[in-house]
Formats: sequence, structure tokens, C-alpha cells
Amino acid sequence: MDSAASEKSIIALDEWLLSPAGAYVRAFEQACLDELTADIFGYNAVQIGVPQIDALAANRMPNKWQAATRTSRFDELAFAASGKQIAVALDFAELPFASQSLDLVVLPHVLEFAAEPHQVLREVERVLIPEGQVIICGFNPASLWGLRQGIGKVTRSCYLPAAGEFISMPRMKDWLKLLNLGVTRSHFGCYAPPFRTTQWIDRCAVMEGAGQKYWPYLGAVYIVHAVKRVKGMHLIGPAWNRKSSRAPQAVPATNRE
Repeated sequence: MDSAASEKSIIALDEWLLSPAGAYVRAFEQACLDELTADIFGYNAVQIGVPQIDALAANRMPNKWQAATRTSRFDELAFAASGKQIAVALDFAELPFASQSLDLVVLPHVLEFAAEPHQVLREVERVLIPEGQVIICGFNPASLWGLRQGIGKVTRSCYLPAAGEFISMPRMKDWLKLLNLGVTRSHFGCYAPPFRTTQWIDRCAVMEGAGQKYWPYLGAVYIVHAVKRVKGMHLIGPAWNRKSSRAPQAVPATNRE
């Protein structure tokens, strides 16, 4: 997929996310992202793509940006779900941030519509600080939606944007592992069949609980949370009173174990 095709597919995703099925996905992802990001601390966080979701709404970092591609339709998508203005226009494969400068990066449906998904991930690894965190949202090819999408590509009646190259959870974990991004948590959701109307999607609300219990890995959407691991690095605690650390008091012999 070249860059021009990638831009077109991202625009197609923007339009799809406004559909009833898109609203269904956005509701699940917003709730899950709010839970995941609420307790991630640091100074700098960036959401790349999909301004229809405010992935950093629950996060309390002082510096938060929402980024879009250079050719995104800013006249229509200039504001995120929370009303915050998009702050950065960029090429996903060349992030305009210094190495080891970000504490958190969120990628909602970016990799599957990017021209060079591996390069995007490499850039994310570059800009994250040691122990920095990345959260990725993707469509699950091993689901009813993935099956419907496969049939749609043959019949030319795709349910999801046709240009998306959907990445399975095991494959995504392999990509992350190669970059020393260790997966800590993963979530699946959206178990309703691939209906196009709100009425039919709502009728299948009972499938959310059943899916989580009986076929948890077959949700239409997954969210992966990973941490940047740096070999040979050990986290240390705060520097306490130096005087006491330089000259520790001797423990009386009677109190030694």
C-alpha cells in the first residue's frame, strides 16, 4: 500500500467510524482506553490518528497531543471527540518527536491502514522513553467481522474499509516482541455480528457478555497494551537521605537475625 492509498483508506475509515457499526466500535474503544490510560503517569502523551476517539481523555499527563496525517481533512476533523484541536499534522512513518521523549503513544487503527506499519512501530519505539507505553487498537481478522470482510473482498461488498490490512493478535504480538515492546495486557470486544443498523446491533447487546465468557478471542476489535523494555536497565527508587545512605547505622548484635 503506497502513501496515497494509505491516505484514502484512512479517510474511508473516518467515514466508516460515523456509521452505526463505527459508533459501536468507538463506544467500546473509548471505554477501554479510558480505563487503560487513567493510571498511566508521565509528562508527554500522543494519540496518532482517529480523532473521532479521544484516547487520552482520562489520562492526567500535563502534555497531551492528538496527531493526524498531513493531508487529513482538517475542515471536517479539526476537533477530537472532546473538542480539543488536533495539535500535530505528521507522517506516521516519520514522527516529529525526539528520541525517548514520550511516555505514552496510542495508535487506534493506524497500523492496519498505514503504508508502512513496521516503520510506524519502529518510530513509536524510537520516541518512547524506557518503560514508555504504547496502546494499539485493531480489527480482529479472527472474528465474524473478519470473516464477513473476507467474503466482501471477493464479492466487492466489504463491511469494513476495503483497503485495511488487518493484523491478527498473535502477529501483532510478534511485531512488538521484535522491538522489545512487551505486551502486558490485551482486550477483545464488539461480539455482535456485522450488522449495519443500530437496531440490530442493539438487539445483540447480550452477546457482549456471552462473548467475553465463551469465545473471548473472537471479538471484532482488540486492544493491546505494551511497554518498552530496555535490556540492562533497572528501575531504582528515589534517592533518600544521602547521609544515612553513606553511613548506615550498625545493627546491634543482639538484634541481628
